[in-house]
Amino acid sequence: MIEDGEKRARRRDIRPLARLLPFALKHKADLAIALFWLLASSAASLGLTATARGAIDQGFDDGGARLNLWFALLGANALFLALATAIRYFYVTKTGERVIADVRRALFGRVMTLDPSFYARIRTGEVLSRLTTDIQLVETLLTASVSFALRNLITMIGAVILLFFVNPKLTLFISVLAPATILPLFLFGRVVRRLTVASQDRFAGAVGLAGESVDAIETVQAFGREPSVIARFGASVEQAFAASLDRMKARAVMTGLIIMVMFGGVSFVLWLGARDVVAGVLTPGALLQFVLLSVFAAGAVGALGESWGEVQKAAGAMERIDELMRSVPTIAAPAKPLALPSPPRGEVALAGVRFAYPGRPDLPALRGLDLTVRPGETVALVGPSGAGKSTVFRLLLRFYDPDGGAVAVDGVDVRQADPAEVRGRFAWVSQETPLFSGSASENIRFGREDATLEEVREVAGKAQAAAFLDALPEGFDTPLGERAKSLSGGQRQRLAIARALIRHAPILLLDEATSALDAENEQLVQAALDQAMGERTTLVIAHRLATVLRADRIVVMDEGRVVEEGTHAELVARGGLYARLAELQFRAG
Repeated sequence: MIEDGEKRARRRDIRPLARLLPFALKHKADLAIALFWLLASSAASLGLTATARGAIDQGFDDGGARLNLWFALLGANALFLALATAIRYFYVTKTGERVIADVRRALFGRVMTLDPSFYARIRTGEVLSRLTTDIQLVETLLTASVSFALRNLITMIGAVILLFFVNPKLTLFISVLAPATILPLFLFGRVVRRLTVASQDRFAGAVGLAGESVDAIETVQAFGREPSVIARFGASVEQAFAASLDRMKARAVMTGLIIMVMFGGVSFVLWLGARDVVAGVLTPGALLQFVLLSVFAAGAVGALGESWGEVQKAAGAMERIDELMRSVPTIAAPAKPLALPSPPRGEVALAGVRFAYPGRPDLPALRGLDLTVRPGETVALVGPSGAGKSTVFRLLLRFYDPDGGAVAVDGVDVRQADPAEVRGRFAWVSQETPLFSGSASENIRFGREDATLEEVREVAGKAQAAAFLDALPEGFDTPLGERAKSLSGGQRQRLAIARALIRHAPILLLDEATSALDAENEQLVQAALDQAMGERTTLVIAHRLATVLRADRIVVMDEGRVVEEGTHAELVARGGLYARLAELQFRAG
């Protein structure tokens, strides 16, 4: 279940990042190599202070006889540092990118398993924001921030240990400064994380609004609402920017306080060290090493403060990602699913089915529906809008489960079977004709991936799509653009019909399958559908009654119930709801 931003904001830990561990542990070898070179590069950095001390304290002895040696050691140290840093960068980045790739795949896999009731509660733009923006924040953490933070943590610990060996007295003064640095780190870190979550939520809202507006661009322009939509998006962006500005201010104050406290204290301690050199208690090389180590330690602590902000930011993003990862589909296969009979019979039955869509429990879509469709039979569902016709299809495809009663395919309750196997028994042509970017051939093969080119062309011919597809610049391989919007509504409809026909499923579901076609093409496609229907069990939804006259049986629905059944002639003779609908349509025609 997706939680709101206020609830997330109250959490002040980084536990969501622990969700990355299983993904990271799949790549233990790369992790080990990255850690080794991380330690090696940190040790090389600290080693520079020792070689620099040796060059100052011993390089000038005997008239500088060993000066070249010490500077050669210093150069070798620097060379090893460069090599170790390069290898560290490669393996840390490689491992981080690999983990993020795995997270992306797992998250998208989870998104694809969630049922329509989930998407009724969350906007598509919100999901896309978590797949893109939030993943990007976690990617920055794994490929850069974690390496940066660990390197600074190791450097800080190593520098403090070496400082005790160089001069314990001065190191004790340095140690007193640590609590003063850590306090703002944690106080402001919590504030930064809360503001980060708020910023991400507001940005996700802006992305969601943009997604809806772009998806409905023709509607927006047809109603002349561009200025209003632009203004709403601008307001959302400004709200997201304001939240980001608050976060940046908090991080700026946190970083400034840490650096001021740490470097102010270091300056005081160095003043004490300089007095010891004058007094002969400390050598110049030792003071240089102490200065370098102090700078390393202070810089590491300051960088850790900044890195902690990045960790908080990524934790907020990972929490949003984790909410999707933990979302459980309400439609899933049982522990021991029943197998549907083979070969398939093509029979469906709904017995006493009651159903209301999530969020609308007071408006039931089906009220005790009973319907049986025998193998090979063609049944037309007709009735006024809102009668529950499309809901029958959604229950058969198991996008939802009924609140009461049972839905069966080939004698098996769909709740006891694997949803994938249930859906494999159906070929569906919906009224919206959703298609995908890519070629016409790829869209048709979406119905069955292993279809040959000959089969693709055959079903395209049956759906009256071959002629216009051959006329495209690259024929069946012509890219059709996003959602195949380069085609007309009728062309998209015929392509969707071809996609359904190639599936070779025993049950055909047609939801206003010819609604976007002109009269001539409707007649041609209807002939193809008549042939397909003769080979399959078919359920047809149509508001235009002329398209269902060939059905073996017409089922009339109203307010979620079956109110009449029979042939066209029988139903007209009864003078009921169907007769009234037929009179209105045929009189209007």
